[in-house]
Amino acid sequence: MSGKIGIRKEDKNIWERRVPLIPAHVKKLKEEFGINAIVEPFRRRAFADDEYKAAGAELGDNLSDADFVFAVKEIPMKYLQQNKSYIFFSHTIKGQDYNMPLLQKLLDLNCTLIDYETMTNDQGRRVVFFGVYAGYAGMIDALNGLGIRLREQGIPNRFEEIKPAYEYEDLADAKEKIKAVGDKIKEEGLPLSIRPLVFGFAGYGNVSKGAQEIFDLLPFEEKTPDELLELSEEENKIIKVVFKEEHMVKEKNGKDFELMDYYNNPENYESNFEKYLDKIDVLVNAIYWDERYPVFVSKAYLQANKENLRLKIISDITCDIDGAIETTFKSTPSDNPAFVYDPFTDSYTDGYKGRGVVDIAVDNLPAEMPKDSSVGFSTALYPFVPGIVNADFSKDFEEAGFPPEVKRAVIVYKGELTPDYKYLEEYLKS
Repeated sequence: MSGKIGIRKEDKNIWERRVPLIPAHVKKLKEEFGINAIVEPFRRRAFADDEYKAAGAELGDNLSDADFVFAVKEIPMKYLQQNKSYIFFSHTIKGQDYNMPLLQKLLDLNCTLIDYETMTNDQGRRVVFFGVYAGYAGMIDALNGLGIRLREQGIPNRFEEIKPAYEYEDLADAKEKIKAVGDKIKEEGLPLSIRPLVFGFAGYGNVSKGAQEIFDLLPFEEKTPDELLELSEEENKIIKVVFKEEHMVKEKNGKDFELMDYYNNPENYESNFEKYLDKIDVLVNAIYWDERYPVFVSKAYLQANKENLRLKIISDITCDIDGAIETTFKSTPSDNPAFVYDPFTDSYTDGYKGRGVVDIAVDNLPAEMPKDSSVGFSTALYPFVPGIVNADFSKDFEEAGFPPEVKRAVIVYKGELTPDYKYLEEYLKS
C-alpha cells in the first residue's frame, strides 16, 4: 500500500460543503507522518481547492492512487473501487434498507469500511462526531422557526430577528446576534400571550449540549421536570427543562427505572412523557432512538389534545423518520425546513402556516455550519488517521494493529463483515 489518502468531494446534495479533514491537518499529516493526500477538486467545498494545494495536497479527479478514501456522506456505489479502504458515515449499522446495496457492494469489491459513527472509546462514547454542530444548527433553526410561527399567529416577537443557521457567517456570528436578541428580551420581557415560554430538551449528550449552548444565550430560568409540572402560568420567563430517559419512560409493571435495564430491555418500558408535553412550547429532540424504544410524541396524543394544544415547535434534531417524534414523516432541506402537522385532519402542510404543531426535521444540520463543523470534526479525526494508514492489511483483522477506537469502527475488513457486525448478514439477505 502507498499510504496515500484521498479526500472525496461531497456531492450528495447541494447543502453539503463539509470536509472530513481540513487543509491544516492535511499539512500536518504530510509533514509529521509522511502521509500524502489527493483531494478531488470541488468548488462548493467550505475550504477552497487552493487551500489544500497550499497545504501540500495533490488535486486530482481520480482517487485511484489513494488506498484510503475519506468522505463525510456515503460514496455512490459507482465510484467505489476494488480493494480500497473507505472511511465515511455509512448509515448501515441499523440495517438501513436504503444502504444495504452499498454495504453489499463494498463486500463484493473486497473493500474495508470504517464508519465514524462507531469510533468509540473504552467507555463507549463516540470520539469523532458532528453532533454538537447539529445541536447548534438545530437550536438556531428552532428559534428562527418559533419567530416565524408566532408571527404567523399574529404575535410580534423578538425571535423574528433570528435567521436560519446557514445564513450566518459562522458560529461566532450566530452567537453574537442571538445574544443581542436575548438582551432585548431580558429588557422588554415576553409578549403576554406566550408567558411563560417553555423549552424542553430531550437528551443530554453532545447534540443536546450544542443546542443548550445556543439556548443559553437567552435569559432563562432552569427547572427540573418535576418543577415544570408545578409551573405558574403567570411567569414572565423563558424556562429551560432537560429531560433524561428516567423522565421520559416508565417500566410497564411499575418497577423502578434502571437505565441499563431500559437500554437492554426497552420492550418492558412505555412513554411517560405526555404529562410534560402539556407544559412545553418548544421541544428540542436530541436523544438517541431506534425502533425498539417508545414513541415520545405520538399522533394520538396530539389528536386527543388538539383543541388546547400548547406545543408550538418540535425541532427534531435526531430526525428518525416515523421514530420518537411520530409526526416526523420525512426529512427536510435547509431552505424548506418545516411542516405543520394538523391533528384535526391527520395531515401535513409544508411551511409554518396552519393549525397544529410545527415540525422542523432537517437531517443534515451540521452542513448548515460547514466551516465550523469541519474544523471540529477534523480536529477529532486527525489523530486517528496515522493508525488507519499504518495498519497491517496483510494480516487478519485481529492482528492488523488498528487503534482500539478505529478497530471498533471497522464494519467490513477486506470484503468480510467483522465479528461485531456479523448481524448485518440478516439485513443483507432481506
